[in-house]
Amino acid sequence: MTIIDRYIGRTFLGFFLAGLVVFVTIFLAVDAMSFALRYSEAGVGPLIRYYFYFMPTVVYQMVPVACLLATVFTMATLNRSNELVALYSVGLGLVRITAPILVLVGIIGLLSFAVSDQLLPRFAQRKNYVEYVEIKKRPGLYSTVNTNKIWYRSENILFNIKTLDAEAARAQGLTLYYFDSAWNLVQMVTSREVLIDKTLWKLHDGTVTLFAGEGSFPLTKSFTEKTVEMNEDVADIGATANSSEVMSLRSLNKFIARNKEAGLDTLRYEVDYFSKFGFASAALVMSLLGIPFSIRRQRSGGHVMSIGLCLALAFSYWALYSLGVTLGQHGTLPPILAAMGPSALMGAAGTWLLLRLRQ
Repeated sequence: MTIIDRYIGRTFLGFFLAGLVVFVTIFLAVDAMSFALRYSEAGVGPLIRYYFYFMPTVVYQMVPVACLLATVFTMATLNRSNELVALYSVGLGLVRITAPILVLVGIIGLLSFAVSDQLLPRFAQRKNYVEYVEIKKRPGLYSTVNTNKIWYRSENILFNIKTLDAEAARAQGLTLYYFDSAWNLVQMVTSREVLIDKTLWKLHDGTVTLFAGEGSFPLTKSFTEKTVEMNEDVADIGATANSSEVMSLRSLNKFIARNKEAGLDTLRYEVDYFSKFGFASAALVMSLLGIPFSIRRQRSGGHVMSIGLCLALAFSYWALYSLGVTLGQHGTLPPILAAMGPSALMGAAGTWLLLRLRQ
């Protein structure tokens, strides 16, 4: 590593840390204001604990944007001070000049990915506990995000769901247990698939088993379609359906394999699995995109133009990334292509622009 590499690296890291602090602070401030207004009765302590456990996730999500900002500001600074011209004059090409930036971005991306896979699921579980138990006072909903299979209690009903697709308002592998006032099991309902319309659940292809009492055999009857009226407190169960955030890659992979063997739909979880890899490359992809545009940019405008460029590139990337994930969750694209295709496409475009850019 030469003196020039160390100089460029220090400049990049300075902008990266500053940008990360600014982005995380702005996000938490805006989110905390709206969240605190909605749950002002929860008290200060639970809100502080909630954002303490939420902060690592926010930092991880802001790393790509901070890398983009640091890359654009570093190259723009070198450009405005004519240091790029000096580096060109000694025979250094743009690829060689940006090498320390891309190496640092790659290291940051790998470290954040490794840390997120091991630590973020644990922080997410604790955040969910504070949110549903301490703030929302809905301890039953915490179980839906704490385990792979969903268990929930609503008055005298206990039910289990193997797979819940909140966006499609559909569940698979439902078992309902009905109890009397003495908590004796009186009825059990199973269903292969359920369509959820708030409190109105439409069950398809299942069975109803009645437990008459001691000494009597249970009576079981099959049905093709059955409608069940659930309580109001079950209406927002879909908000807790994303169990991917509380699972590491290894756990999520096992969860997908186990549900596939049971014949359940795992499309959304497969997209979530590959999305973790796609997001890990976001920092490098954004930096590759930022280099050519920051060099071609006019010198006028200063940091305001740099910030505008960062926002435009970040919005373009996230729009394409979100589109790919959405198409994957609806089965239009294969999960791996939907989650990693946008990063590969934008990364290839950034590399091509970088290689063909003239000094």
